[in-house]
Amino acid sequence: MRHIDHIVVAVHDLDRAADFYRRLGFQVGPRNRHPWGTENRLIQFGSSFIELITLGSAAHLIPPHQPRRFSFGAFVRDYLEQREGIAMLVLSTADATSDAARFAAQSIGDFEPFSFERKAQKPDGSETQVAFTLAFANDPAAPHTGFFVCQQHFPENFWNRSFQHHANSATGIAAVTLTASDPKQHEDFLTKFTGAKIQRLPDHRLRFALDGGWLEVVSAIAAQMPLSASPMLTSFAVRVGDANTVLRLLSAERIPFTTSDDGIVLPPATCFGVELRFETNGEAPGPAYEASSPL
Repeated sequence: MRHIDHIVVAVHDLDRAADFYRRLGFQVGPRNRHPWGTENRLIQFGSSFIELITLGSAAHLIPPHQPRRFSFGAFVRDYLEQREGIAMLVLSTADATSDAARFAAQSIGDFEPFSFERKAQKPDGSETQVAFTLAFANDPAAPHTGFFVCQQHFPENFWNRSFQHHANSATGIAAVTLTASDPKQHEDFLTKFTGAKIQRLPDHRLRFALDGGWLEVVSAIAAQMPLSASPMLTSFAVRVGDANTVLRLLSAERIPFTTSDDGIVLPPATCFGVELRFETNGEAPGPAYEASSPL
């Protein structure tokens, strides 16, 4: 069973986004530069991470899409021309090359595997090497949403407990939501991409159970979005150990939020186009925090 490896959150101002996520209680890593013109900063958990990404000073080096070659940089650039938000969903894999062949056989993406490596910083500031192979898939019904799987070649150099301690008690990405005018249009693709059985929920919602989390598809009507809006990844949930720690942090930073049965919710207008939820594992938020805080 696959798990959520990471989500790619595209933003115009990487340092501003990093500062905001720090205010939310996350530990944000240093700036990394890709040879194809994008730059990122990571928020790491035990087996998943949030990738904040933007166009860098070398954006002119972004290669174009070509037959059977998915240009990661071009996708981020084109996405940012439309909006900020969750540009891509990434699941785990132990063999990206085999997955690329399987995606082609299933007609959900005929792309060559994409391998790259870069320098990374350890907590003590020293350098190490990380390397990845990606296999991309494509949902024609969601042309502005990216999907791929990621294979870590030196996981011992990437995952580090020192980067995984967060003041808000966050421990991982619990769920990602795709909003679409007709969720049924994405059933076949997502079943093949995730390898998970589909669960049909009320209000036309679909859920795909992953290892330690899930992917959910909700209707645009239920999400109060225009039916004409392109299908897009609109929200994600972070699992936390202590709800009241999150509430105290948000209140101290005067960041607006609401509370509900789904947990603690920050609106897209606050979070760079993303609805961010802190899941509390059944723990009810304290009564002193029921109202939204001012910005």
